[in-house]
Amino acid sequence: MSAEPKVRTITVPTRQLLASLLPLPDGMRAALWDFDSDPEGVGYAEIDAVVAPYAGGDGWQQGLQRVPNLLLLQAQTTGYDGLPEVAGEAAVASAAGVHAAATAELAVGLMLASLRGIDAAVRDQRDGHWNPHRYPGLADRHVTLVGVGGIGREIAARLAPFDVRLTRVGSTARNDDGGRVHGTDELVHLAADTEVLVVITPLNETTRGLVGEQVLAALPDGALVVNVARGPVVDTDALTREVVSGRLRAALDVVDPEPLPAGHPLWSCTNAIITPHVGGNSDAFTPRIEGFLRRQVQRLAAGEEPLNLVRSGPWKQG
Repeated sequence: MSAEPKVRTITVPTRQLLASLLPLPDGMRAALWDFDSDPEGVGYAEIDAVVAPYAGGDGWQQGLQRVPNLLLLQAQTTGYDGLPEVAGEAAVASAAGVHAAATAELAVGLMLASLRGIDAAVRDQRDGHWNPHRYPGLADRHVTLVGVGGIGREIAARLAPFDVRLTRVGSTARNDDGGRVHGTDELVHLAADTEVLVVITPLNETTRGLVGEQVLAALPDGALVVNVARGPVVDTDALTREVVSGRLRAALDVVDPEPLPAGHPLWSCTNAIITPHVGGNSDAFTPRIEGFLRRQVQRLAAGEEPLNLVRSGPWKQG
């Protein structure tokens, strides 16, 4: 193994994150850089690692191009799509695990809201309309979970008390501690017997459009599609056709494009629930991201490989 890269100066995008890193390990310093203005107290050439803002922005690429010695770009999210493209040759690390509990609880909440008609009850309440109705419910449903990473495991754990029949799908077929994992090449076949399709796979070249026209057409009438992953994993046009027709239901925390344009048919569909990409955005986020970044800084100061590398950059085998 070649000598580990030396990270001595890291920037973070908020004063709260900056304060949470104190006291810093010996030999490390941290500075504020929100990408909207120049870094405070350090020059671009001094920066070794950058914690990206929580939400993306148009200035990322231009800002990072001013950092000639960048070794690590650290996301605050589980997803890291778009970051390798702006990080040059630097390593990229995700914040996998930070959002797992919050995203899992929203996924289950979306399922319950749709399957128990909570969204319809809210509309009826607004109109003062008492409208009892029998809905499918979550118990005894066949749920197919597409994604078996950290958030997928958290969703599966939370579904266990609801007496669902769970099928898990990963990138390749295999067995793990939880039993059988089917491959994505089986998804069309599995969809035919799926009542709730939950999507929590990362967005990459192989998953873009994974839940497309064929998979959606194979779902039985009345099936629910829940997307808490990334919008482009699901074909928006194909899903819109199925939902507008009334054949499928949808509960979406992410969409493509994001946000949906004004007047998009999904906005007005009574069989669709849309939340504004808030899966990981609960009060649990702040202490978890602060704790994660403290651990990351300790590793960097000790010359250890960063946590959650999704692109190794200068930490590759030598």
